Amino acid sequence: MASAGFSSKIGQDQFLQLLVAQMKSQDPLEPTSNQEFLGQLAQFSTLSGIETMNANFSQLMSLQDITQGSSLIGKQVAYTNASNQTANGTVNSISVSNGQLQIQVGAESITVDKILGVAA
Repeated sequence: MASAGFSSKIGQDQFLQLLVAQMKSQDPLEPTSNQEFLGQLAQFSTLSGIETMNANFSQLMSLQDITQGSSLIGKQVAYTNASNQTANGTVNSISVSNGQLQIQVGAESITVDKILGVAA
């Protein structure tokens, strides 16, 4: 079976093509058993299911970040600015850039990890 890094880049059709090619080129004196082929197919199906679950989990985490970030809009926050100084300001808006939540405080866009505190 292909390694996990490789198999994540191929779909079920490609896997079945590889499986057929493997069957065609097997040693006729020592053929691979049906159980081994079914085991490989089961492993691929499991990997495919895990990848789908990971994608769904990533979407859920992004949604959670947006929900948590939206609760900061209008609130006063203390944060570390680009000059590595502590600053205060009101959260104007949030956005997601490159998969990371960005919080707009005045003219600055900061990430959540730069927030030191939140006031009502």
